[in-house]
Amino acid sequence: MSTERGAALRARAYEFLRRFVGLTGVERLLIAFAALVLSVAVGFLIVLVSGRIAECSTAAWTMPITGLGFCYDPFQVYFVLFNGALGNPFYLWEPALLNPEWLPVTIPLLGFMPGWSPLNNSFALTMSETTLLIFTGLSVAVAFRAGLFNIGTQGQLVVGALLTALVVVAAAPVFPANRVGGLALIALGIVAGAVGGGVWGAIPGALKAYADANEVITTIMLNFIAANLAYVLVLEVFRAEGSSVVATERVPDYARIDPWFFPTTGDFAEAALLIGLVAVVGLYVLLEHTPFGYDLRVSGIQPLAAEYGGVNAKLTTVRAMTISGALGGIGGSMWVLMAEGRWLESVPDLGFDGIAVSILAGNNPLGVFPAAALFGVLKGGALQVGFQTDVPPELIGVLRGLIILFVAMPEFFRLIGRRLDVEDGPGGPGSDRDGPGESVDEVTDAGSDADGSGSTDPTAGSEDPTGSGSEPTHGGESGA
Repeated sequence: MSTERGAALRARAYEFLRRFVGLTGVERLLIAFAALVLSVAVGFLIVLVSGRIAECSTAAWTMPITGLGFCYDPFQVYFVLFNGALGNPFYLWEPALLNPEWLPVTIPLLGFMPGWSPLNNSFALTMSETTLLIFTGLSVAVAFRAGLFNIGTQGQLVVGALLTALVVVAAAPVFPANRVGGLALIALGIVAGAVGGGVWGAIPGALKAYADANEVITTIMLNFIAANLAYVLVLEVFRAEGSSVVATERVPDYARIDPWFFPTTGDFAEAALLIGLVAVVGLYVLLEHTPFGYDLRVSGIQPLAAEYGGVNAKLTTVRAMTISGALGGIGGSMWVLMAEGRWLESVPDLGFDGIAVSILAGNNPLGVFPAAALFGVLKGGALQVGFQTDVPPELIGVLRGLIILFVAMPEFFRLIGRRLDVEDGPGGPGSDRDGPGESVDEVTDAGSDADGSGSTDPTAGSEDPTGSGSEPTHGGESGA
């Protein structure tokens, strides 16, 4: 009886997850919006309860009808959270809806003033966080698409940032101290960051491929190794002379990625964002429209079918982790060249946030930018809430976490559902129904389009790719 009940619960859970697999793009957007609204509603109640428990001399908000007073105003909290991230373009409880400083033209009848300028420090901070998270989100997404869980993006970012700072400082005397020399140093720094992060990512990839070491464990260990090794190297060898903190020498001003329109105090440069968008498009093309991308995706969805189809799974694993690490290292380069100007011991936890960004984006490179933008808004807005309200930072962190959790969970369920479709068959356990989702057949079709070979799926007509007596049709090791 208990066995039958367990099987029934499993079937229901599978059917629940399977519904997320077949969602269209519009349905996924609507679910994400509904999840955002629900997270705000739950956070609203948490702010109310916290405001009722907290002690204050004057109530920040009074509930209508009941007359109950609360130390925190939930309407103000969420208004400042999103409005502050954009530089306060809207007024709160003022006769004018728009901030006069944000208006592009003069409208005397409405009492508005000219001077529209979204190029402010608050919005720059939001865009800076967004730009950095693009690279870490792409880093995690590449590994996920290859069936690997790269938790080591943070360590790869640390190594990439350190190598960028050291190489640029060391090479600065060789290049002229002008814009041309600065561009050369910037390019050299980005390449150094990519190489450093790529090598650090290739280590767990090789251990996974040739020693069958779990990449989750190895990447976590390498995070600690990277952080402590970089700290000791800077402390003992590369520390800036006279510095009160553990940091390297600053890169020359002409070798930094400067903003075109935003203020220099905002730690954001439009060129860095353009590089991130190029990386988004480039990675999408690589994964979806090249033979290597086909090999990588098949290896992530069905490794046995990939091996049977002629894909070198071990080499693909190493390559995927190398690309993943290189993207994380470039994120470190951007942090040095755009934001800090040097390697500093207090490296932000951008690598761990990249995991949530990738899950929220459904591991699709094109979804990484809007996912990173949401994180950037929450980060920038959280700082403004701390400045403009009396809400404690711990509560602000809870509100941010709720939004991320609610919005990301549908995509997380979708990833689990797709994985179950591969492991148990598209119809689920004990079923012969066809189900939605990215199956091996679909990936093979995409791979045929990518390499133009028109090859057929070696697993067609058999769930066990090794059970067929016929020889597979393939063009050899396409990923080599």
